[in-house]
Amino acid sequence: MSSHRKARSRTNPISQRALRLGLLAAGVAGVATAVPAQAATGTGVSHAAFASDHVFSHADRAHHTQARDSFTVRQFGQVNATAVRNQANAVSAGCSADDHCRSVALSFQIVTVAGEHTHLNAVNLSDAANKKCTGCQTLAGAYQFVVSTPTAFSLDSATRRRLDDIHHRLDALTRSTLPAAELKTRVDGLAAEVTQVLDNAVAHAPKAPAGKPAVTLHRHLDGWPGH
Repeated sequence: MSSHRKARSRTNPISQRALRLGLLAAGVAGVATAVPAQAATGTGVSHAAFASDHVFSHADRAHHTQARDSFTVRQFGQVNATAVRNQANAVSAGCSADDHCRSVALSFQIVTVAGEHTHLNAVNLSDAANKKCTGCQTLAGAYQFVVSTPTAFSLDSATRRRLDDIHHRLDALTRSTLPAAELKTRVDGLAAEVTQVLDNAVAHAPKAPAGKPAVTLHRHLDGWPGH
């Protein structure tokens, strides 16, 4: 049996330190970030915005149940370009039918943007994986709600209270012991409520000749047993 060792390359110590700092910053900001880029003129109007939300759960023989959820509201106001990402990942690993695991990850992301010619890049993903886990229940659900209006718009206090109520009920569902199939149905019901609340909110938003307010839902669910 032969072995091969890669030749060691020489790296500038300053470059190595810069790389470590960059990786550290990426790790800190990777779970939930929202970054508006302000206009250079100092007017306070956001011309570009970025938001990323990610929920991850992992259940195994040491931690048989792990359930996590996120419910975020990002209001960016007037923008020229927006990139938003929402992701949920759930993993169950190494359990058996007699000693099964349960892993649940749910992410609700609400984003509001205003502008008549806004460029929007929206990504919404979920993935549920069973790794040598017989009889385990694994569910990942990503729900992304994009509210676009031609003129400046923000959610009022009554709308925020309704969304807070749905958030509390999502927390309770996430922590429940409902079978994965029923949990999917109940979470879909909450998503429908969010859509209705947002539809009602934008119905009173200012109109403009170039377009009308709209609410778009991106939904992705993945789960075991069954898809």
